[in-house]
Amino acid sequence: MRTWHKLSLAATTTAATASLFAAGPAGASDGGDVEISKDREAITIVGSSTVYPFASYVVEEFGVTTQYPTPVIESTGSGGGLKLFCGGDGMDTPDITNASRPMKVSEFERCQDNGVDDITRAVIGSDGIVIANSVKGERFELTLEELTRAVAAEVPQDGELVDNPNEYWDDIDSSLPHEEIKVYGPPTTSGTRDAFEEMVMEAASEEVGYDGAYSKIRQDGAYVPAGENDNLIVQKLTRDTEALGVFGYSFLDANRDRIQAARINGVEPTPEAISAGDYPISRSLFFYIKNGHAGEVAGLYEYVELFLSEQMIGDMGYLKEEGLIPLPAEQREEMRKAVLSKERLTRSQVEEDSQ
Repeated sequence: MRTWHKLSLAATTTAATASLFAAGPAGASDGGDVEISKDREAITIVGSSTVYPFASYVVEEFGVTTQYPTPVIESTGSGGGLKLFCGGDGMDTPDITNASRPMKVSEFERCQDNGVDDITRAVIGSDGIVIANSVKGERFELTLEELTRAVAAEVPQDGELVDNPNEYWDDIDSSLPHEEIKVYGPPTTSGTRDAFEEMVMEAASEEVGYDGAYSKIRQDGAYVPAGENDNLIVQKLTRDTEALGVFGYSFLDANRDRIQAARINGVEPTPEAISAGDYPISRSLFFYIKNGHAGEVAGLYEYVELFLSEQMIGDMGYLKEEGLIPLPAEQREEMRKAVLSKERLTRSQVEEDSQ
């Protein structure tokens, strides 16, 4: 039986957010307009909209079950969060950034250049990027190649690249519905967008006929950047029943009465398929800790320890109920030991993660 106390996130974080962040509502920021007070007391967390629901759950529990102030969390997107995180080591920068894709080498170098040279990386579990539509619409069966032909800015034709002429799904394949191509997806600051470009478009580039990896998304209205709040994409799909949306598995799991997932390359995004890597758009979820703040911000590693506990990310953990797909037990234990010993992130590890 659950023993943690749970309060409304709005009740526990609104006041702190108002005082520490000058940006708009959570989920609205690109990472460039967030201001953090140097005089703060609470842990500050930014980053991925996909990791946001999981981190918010831990934030709530930490605020009501410990003596520390409730952390302040902002959904800025993975890219926006890492931009803030790597901006410097001062107290006006975040302590933790969540990410739905690995830190890039360029981001690691920016951190190093700005004095953020002691970072620890945590892997919290697995996730799948789902392609979904309203339950009132026809369920899609798509391949990575078809997805790429739908959202790419250009497609190969007679040996050269031309502006994407595909307006309807059956322009791509006659077996697909005669419905206008409209895909609500994440913006350029999002780790989900980065992962989609890599695991869908670049993975299918050779099959589609590109000369090398291609990941440029069209800007003619067929792909609609819908911000960092994935719940807004779900809401759009309930109104626009012929559109598709791109977001993390947890948002599908929380809204099965309203949306349904497409099978990709014949595989449905189930926890088992995602964990095994059988679902072709599977990924790991991360957060990064600024160790230079560990002695300055009360409770920083106590928060980390709670997040990585079996109660949260284990096979029977509370975050599994929220849609997180746990790592295998042995990997969880190895990762937990490395993180709680403040193992320093290295360039070679960043390069390995990015492969």
